[in-house]
Amino acid sequence: MHELAARLGQRLRAADALLVTAESCTGGWVAQAVTSVPGASAWFECGFVTYSNTAKEELLGVAHATLERHGAVSEETAREMALGALRCSRGSVAVAVTGVAGPTGGTAAKPVGLVCLAWAWRGETKSESRHFAGDRESVRRQSVERALQGVLDLLASRSGSD
Repeated sequence: MHELAARLGQRLRAADALLVTAESCTGGWVAQAVTSVPGASAWFECGFVTYSNTAKEELLGVAHATLERHGAVSEETAREMALGALRCSRGSVAVAVTGVAGPTGGTAAKPVGLVCLAWAWRGETKSESRHFAGDRESVRRQSVERALQGVLDLLASRSGSD
């Protein structure tokens, strides 16, 4: 994970971009991963940990209607979290993570291990849902790794390199 975060830092510096995070089920782990890299202050702006729906609404501007219609664990909510993180910061690229890490809280429609992620940069927003296997720690770790890789993928797609 540290190597992935370090690569991300190099890519963000090259793009002259500032990362901002919006996290729910990862509880700030994405921000912790990137700030473990020396010099992260050059490319990391801030992180929002919005575990409750109220925090998602009040801190990131996620619409109450989105939460009612799609739930906290949805790509729609993840996209609004990412866009809200950009609006509420000086960041230029955002990643958002929301999911059911377990071991409880899952339903038939949204089982334990379901994680929704979103990335936003320069008017482009991407989102996806993943189902990660394992215990709570494993689901959260895989979520952080995918969040970081997704930012790298987004930057690469905009710059034409890998």
